Amino acid sequence: MPGPETDLLQGTLDVLILKTLSWGSRHGYAIGKWLENTSDETIRIEEGSLYPALYRMERKGWIEAAWGMSELGRRAKFYELTATGRARLRAEVAAWRRLSGAVGRILEARV
Repeated sequence: MPGPETDLLQGTLDVLILKTLSWGSRHGYAIGKWLENTSDETIRIEEGSLYPALYRMERKGWIEAAWGMSELGRRAKFYELTATGRARLRAEVAAWRRLSGAVGRILEARV
């Protein structure tokens, strides 16, 4: 049974993927590279985490997939946000802003 840490990590990965796809459709490898490059290589998502998250999010209706050709001329599955996914992204970003604000207040508190 997943604990709170697992839920937090899964939720973090979901919102990062949703945000990545808010810029347009991408295949799995491109999602991982975008996250890595945008985070100055601080965030690296392993395939063993990325693809299960993509499949889970597709089942939930947050993203949809279609086959296409990658920039290297290879067949790849491209993912894009659905309307439900965009709504989920807005809700997740709001939640993260509340959480990061609360954590910031705690870390800055003086005893």
